[in-house]
Amino acid sequence: MQLQVLNSPFNQEQAELLNRILPTLTESQKFWLSGFLAASQMNSAMETSVAQTTQQKTNQQHTKEQTLPKEITILYGSQTGNAQGLAKKAAKRLEESGFQVTLTPMSDFKPNKLKKVQNLLIIVSTHGEGDPPDSAIIFHEFLHSKRAPNLEDLHFSVLALGDSSYEFFCQTGKEFDQRLEELYGTRLYPRFDCDVDYDEPAAEWLEGVLGSLRNAQGESPTPSKSTAPRGVESAYDRSNPFQAEVLENINLNGRGSNKETRHLEISLEGSGLTFEPGDSLGIYPENDPVLVDLLIEEMKWNPEELVTIKAGDVRPLRTALLSHYEITILTKPLLVKAAQLSASKELKELTTPGNEQPLKAYLEGRDLLDLVRDFTPWICSAQEFISILRKIPARLYSIASSLAANPDEVHLTIGAVRYDAHGRERNGVCSILAAERLKPGDTLPIYIQHNENFKLPQNPDTPIIMVGPGTGAAPFRSFMQEREETGSPQGKSWLFFGNQHFVTDFLYQTEWQKWLKNSTLTKMDVAFSRDTDQKVYVQHRMLENSKELFEWIQDGAAVYICGDEKHMAHDVHQTLLTIIEKEGGMSREKAEEYLAEMQQTRRYQRDVY
Repeated sequence: MQLQVLNSPFNQEQAELLNRILPTLTESQKFWLSGFLAASQMNSAMETSVAQTTQQKTNQQHTKEQTLPKEITILYGSQTGNAQGLAKKAAKRLEESGFQVTLTPMSDFKPNKLKKVQNLLIIVSTHGEGDPPDSAIIFHEFLHSKRAPNLEDLHFSVLALGDSSYEFFCQTGKEFDQRLEELYGTRLYPRFDCDVDYDEPAAEWLEGVLGSLRNAQGESPTPSKSTAPRGVESAYDRSNPFQAEVLENINLNGRGSNKETRHLEISLEGSGLTFEPGDSLGIYPENDPVLVDLLIEEMKWNPEELVTIKAGDVRPLRTALLSHYEITILTKPLLVKAAQLSASKELKELTTPGNEQPLKAYLEGRDLLDLVRDFTPWICSAQEFISILRKIPARLYSIASSLAANPDEVHLTIGAVRYDAHGRERNGVCSILAAERLKPGDTLPIYIQHNENFKLPQNPDTPIIMVGPGTGAAPFRSFMQEREETGSPQGKSWLFFGNQHFVTDFLYQTEWQKWLKNSTLTKMDVAFSRDTDQKVYVQHRMLENSKELFEWIQDGAAVYICGDEKHMAHDVHQTLLTIIEKEGGMSREKAEEYLAEMQQTRRYQRDVY
């Protein structure tokens, strides 16, 4: 039997080939070939079926992604207001792009609602040594507890804020990101870790998130809409500071004091900037010219050499070092980059993995001048060297005045920072600018940092307890000015103030006495640690008034702490727990729950640094 081209699916060449082969095959070979062809056909059908099934699953998954809801939940954890400000910008940007946004501080979010959230953005700062900010503590603890739910339907992304000069850089954001993955959430967009100069990376993260959301919705990218302030909002902010005139610069300490505390009065006229008691003022300071000149001399640079900061921004080297780059703080990322620009074997060894502890010890208390002196020779140009430096960050100071009492002005209380380390005198950048070089008539680049986590109670009848030693008294001066200015009946107020000496260091003494006299301030207890043989601090005064203080708290008083975090704020926190435990007849665990509840309901607020 011969195959014919006309009645077969084969062409002439294939038919002739088969006609030559088939007569030579044995019966067993023909049987095997028929089985092989049948199996081949079955495999082909199965592959087609698998491919179709895979495609169906892909289509179903794609359909699921496309039908992701347009509702976005943004949770933020903020201590000073940076994360809060970015969260508000993100909400505005997403709403302009057609998404429905729920913007909530972590302290107000009910954890049992997390299971219902499908699109979650977390914007959170890291406070202190890798700790969550106060407003994020409860949510952070819940998410890392056994009560945290399975979140397999969740799509999330994290924006982490931090400071690379700290060992646990962006730690809280990293922990949220890792934990959400452990709970089977899916990353909508990778986590971004932002240093103190966070504006550009935060904007990049937001655009990336927006792109991912649009892709999930099956939308094409659309041009960004303007996010410029509208209405009566000021045009001045962190990225566009106002050049404000200094009206007054006064030393608050008396002659012979070991301290120097400057009271600054700054004009806001023409800025449109507004604030509330509890907010902060950001200042972009200039570096010490003496330190800048020593650095230039050590590196044998030309101070007038033009360097590029970014595209379109070219300045003389000395000007750039004075006003743009940070030169007083060393960070691990900086030293790792610097090791590539130096021929020093010691620096390369210091920055290799395994030498974390020696590196940490070296960073403590040293600046850029130490670095360039310790690890010569340098094999780079001035342009290459400054390109590894980060932008000088703004310094935040608690506002010490009420806008209602002082229209078009803002007041600050700044303690001069001077100390010795590694054989050299060291100075605080902004504080010594204020103490030594800033004169009335000079200008400062400033912006307002709003802080909803440190505010007077909405009900003016609520009693307040204020703990603010030294410059920590600044926001409480604004509280008292605000309450005096409103003139309406106010709740009781109690201030605990401390410093070294009564005669020389009683900051704003006459003002506190005036407010005590006119009943704006109900009660004041002071602790001057160097006036007695045994040092007495504010927490000791709190313990002495333990019974009455707890009665105030039981009556609904809000407690505020402002000042040093590492020592004072920690000690005051422990003292509050001791008072609640003792006077409330509670166990330590119950006292901690009581204080946590106060924090959750914003009856316990801290502005610590």
